[in-house]
Amino acid sequence: MATARPLANGNGNAVRSSRPEPEEDEENIFLFYPNLIGYSRVVLAIASLYYMPLHPRTCSILYSVSCLLDALDGFAARRFEQSTKFGAVLDMVTDRCTTACLLVFLASAFPRWSIVFQGLISLDLASHYMHMYATLSMGESGQSHKNVDESRSWLLKMYYSNNKVLFTFCALNELFFIALYLLSFSSPYLSPTLLKDSSNPSTLQPGTPAAPKPSMLFTSPWSAGAMEMARANKMSSTVPWILAVISFPVMFGKQWINVVQLVKASKWLAEGDRKARRKLGLPRRKSKGKKKQ
Repeated sequence: MATARPLANGNGNAVRSSRPEPEEDEENIFLFYPNLIGYSRVVLAIASLYYMPLHPRTCSILYSVSCLLDALDGFAARRFEQSTKFGAVLDMVTDRCTTACLLVFLASAFPRWSIVFQGLISLDLASHYMHMYATLSMGESGQSHKNVDESRSWLLKMYYSNNKVLFTFCALNELFFIALYLLSFSSPYLSPTLLKDSSNPSTLQPGTPAAPKPSMLFTSPWSAGAMEMARANKMSSTVPWILAVISFPVMFGKQWINVVQLVKASKWLAEGDRKARRKLGLPRRKSKGKKKQ
């Protein structure tokens, strides 16, 4: 292949060509395959939120597909060599937001336990933010939040380095909350007013919200919402209870990992603060003369 040679003037001196060099095509990061999958996850999550108040089956399917695509975008990133910081942040933000939205619904469905769901939202957001910030500020340049030194935490190392472990914990964690969501539509044990007659106040148990008649919510008995509510009252709670019992230990373990992640990230940031203060000569020691005065 012939190479371009510099032109020469009359004196034999090399002269650069005025012809501009062709620029390399700029990659469009936003159209990478894993990021396109990430956008579809956002669309599915928003659709699930739309159906969440009255359509438990449709919502559960859309929400579950959105969660399962979380594994596919990681595979696509490795397969096509399209791992990007934007994709990693998009993935994490989508996970945190969708889980928070589901927990907000559960807090309204089970008001007695709302403080627990509010605590889970806070723990999830705080632990991941602290971990991400600590990695960016204290780690090496370009280091991923999934690259955890085993000397800092063997638990986090195992959690982030093994894709199967990470997928299992995340999937079963979401499965537990989906099971609770379905139980809010199907289990009179958890929602005592679900199958109660709201026209008779004596049937309502203290502390449970009064369930309005379907006719007060839906003017037409053949509307989509009224039909779905009728089906919800006939839903069996057996399968959701089984899913909840199976996934609860893993969900609890996931919350413990969040606590460990929050504590380790806080200690890592504190290490950086101590080093920075030593470089600045802080704390400044008072002279002996001043002490005597």
